[in-house]
Amino acid sequence: ASVFCVSLDPKTNALAVTGGEDDKAFVWRVSDGELLFECSGHKDSVTCAGFSHDSVFVATGDMSGLIKVWRVDAKEEVWSFEVGDLEWMEWHPQAHVLLAGTADGNSWMWKIPSGDCKTFQGPACPATCGRILPDGKRAVVGYEDGTMRIWDLKQGTSLHVLKGQDGHQDPLTCVASNQDGSLIMTGSVDCHAKLVNSATGKVVCVFKMESMAPKAPTSEGEEAESNSVESLGFCNVMPLAAVGYLDGTLAIYDLSTQSLRHKCQHESGIVQLLWEESSAVVYTCSLDGAVRLWDARSGKMISEYRGHSAEILDFAVNKDASIVVTTSGDHQAKVFCVQRPDR
Repeated sequence: ASVFCVSLDPKTNALAVTGGEDDKAFVWRVSDGELLFECSGHKDSVTCAGFSHDSVFVATGDMSGLIKVWRVDAKEEVWSFEVGDLEWMEWHPQAHVLLAGTADGNSWMWKIPSGDCKTFQGPACPATCGRILPDGKRAVVGYEDGTMRIWDLKQGTSLHVLKGQDGHQDPLTCVASNQDGSLIMTGSVDCHAKLVNSATGKVVCVFKMESMAPKAPTSEGEEAESNSVESLGFCNVMPLAAVGYLDGTLAIYDLSTQSLRHKCQHESGIVQLLWEESSAVVYTCSLDGAVRLWDARSGKMISEYRGHSAEILDFAVNKDASIVVTTSGDHQAKVFCVQRPDR
């Protein structure tokens, strides 16, 4: 069935983990597709999967909230836990600590493999997205009611809450931080992306796509086209941020002037975007099944990769930007070589 998620192991980038609608997850070698082991025992679609910062562990989580952690070298399960319906899951950037958000509004944090646990109680609605900030001490979590909280992971307290006018009008869909964690960006179904100072919790600016208000239905019974922010991210080498929308727009914003720099139009909705680690190149995957590379300085498309017969649902780029691993509704994961002599 559809393959929902993929992550590469951070240490070597040689291994991938993929999870799918068929309740299965696999760890496999990127170079030749060799299967290392299956992460068995899930009873629902595996929607989250990722390696710890040092690639020692891999975690897989399914929609019903069963999370399992495996030791990669021993290929054996070392820990499992069941929470409410799972929304997202992320490893700590420096420690064997796992964070997850659930449909009841809670965020959970565990030490692995001991399982010591802490919960962060949000509003009584799903914790739709979350990120641990680069300092490893704080996490930002977005909720279905449009609010966003910055949590102190050690104290278990909420440092800042954005709600009402400061928050979003609709559910949060994604959140990202820049490399030093000073800036956070939140995206929402309301089509706004907010730039937030993580130290003060204050909104620095709001990027709105005014021209992208839902189109009015043209005839009886026809739906108005919906739009939302689906993915966002910061460039590491220039003060730029990218926002991907469901209507197919990739917007490149200049953070120093807080203005729109480029609009790159796709034929169909953007599912996810990622910046190359050390250049101003942004990758998008979309519902038309293609991966595209864009030069954020010029706003021009560099190249396009096709090979899936359905939408791409997730993708990962390795550190030296030579390969992209994609997962799709066509029941497959693929590895694309994106190496270019001039880059």
